[in-house]
Amino acid sequence: MKKIKALVVGSLLAAALAACAYGGAAASGEKVVVLRNDAFLFGALRAAYVCKITDTGLSDCQAATAP
Repeated sequence: MKKIKALVVGSLLAAALAACAYGGAAASGEKVVVLRNDAFLFGALRAAYVCKITDTGLSDCQAATAP
């Protein structure tokens, strides 16, 4: 029983540390900036994307560019 409990807790902790969450989006004219934050290694995989707004959604996304 203790091994199963340790496995479940370890799995939940690993999932929480590897999870990504999109922290925000801000529109500026015809473009939008999407910020991605994560919990892995205290935010080591943070990124910002600049995308064009179209009728079908976001397109032409570029990483680390100015809007």
